[in-house]
Amino acid sequence: MSKEDKIVIGQIGIGYWGPNLLRNFNSNKKCEIKKVVDLSSESISKIKDNYKSVHFSQDLDSIYDDDEINAVGIATPVHTHYELSIRALNSRKHIFVEKPMAQNESEMRDIIRISEEKNLLAMVGHTYLYNSAIRLIKKMIDNHEIGKLRYIYCERTNLGKIRSDVDALWNLAPHDISIIQYLLDDQEPTLVIKNGMSFIQKGIDDVSFMQIKYKNNIEAFIHASWLHPLKKRRIVIVGSERMIIFDDMAENKVSLYNKSVKINNNINPSGTSFDFDYLDNGIEYPTINWQEPLKVETNHFIDCILKGNPCLTDASHAMKVVKILSTKNS
Repeated sequence: MSKEDKIVIGQIGIGYWGPNLLRNFNSNKKCEIKKVVDLSSESISKIKDNYKSVHFSQDLDSIYDDDEINAVGIATPVHTHYELSIRALNSRKHIFVEKPMAQNESEMRDIIRISEEKNLLAMVGHTYLYNSAIRLIKKMIDNHEIGKLRYIYCERTNLGKIRSDVDALWNLAPHDISIIQYLLDDQEPTLVIKNGMSFIQKGIDDVSFMQIKYKNNIEAFIHASWLHPLKKRRIVIVGSERMIIFDDMAENKVSLYNKSVKINNNINPSGTSFDFDYLDNGIEYPTINWQEPLKVETNHFIDCILKGNPCLTDASHAMKVVKILSTKNS
């Protein structure tokens, strides 16, 4: 592939997650990393020797003013996403933004409007949707392998890392909201209720609970906390015929439980009692063709630009996640 056929990337941010993003972009032969910018000289010094051909600096304008760069990866704190994204789009550059894409619906509307006006791709880094295990679960639900979907319960907890720029819900729950939306074909919720508690820093919730209602009597529940004794990354999906557990901390990421409850027809004449059968036919561990999710995700970003294909986690999907996160209880 000639240099002219490649996507030329400038990346902003190489703090916590940025090095992973940079590594995966760099491994893609369809793109070239030209410049990386970070305000921390310490972050730059830790990584620059691994990328001899990349120019590192603290100058944001060097990316925006470079006409050779046609895509920007943004891996910075969420409060900076909007300004950095708008500048990139106005500089006619596609954007890949770590989750969540913005802080509110107003910011998201601007990102969507400008990207559409300039025919540019705006993609959010909801990495779990590129996880082979989550994609397998989506296929199982779509093929009705668990019967009628009843509810989804998510746990994302740990002791730390406590942050001061966002609360536990905004830090942790975007992953689960994105997964839930993906599994339910991005349908609009009918009701969102959330409750949070702050103990460490006033006004910043350390523990959050969210309930999301959808049509067809489907509900999802999220427990997000950085004040918890156990690190959990688990999703329970209950169907009328079978049940699934996704556990990102386990060796077997997906467990298919052949368990269900059947109501027998022999109800007494008064209708006040029922006869139940509890079915338990063991657990299956489906084979997963594993690939690094971030690699799949960054490859998808590059391919969508080159081929003009629809993007799985585009700005419209990002908007739905931000809208749910931003919902205020009535």
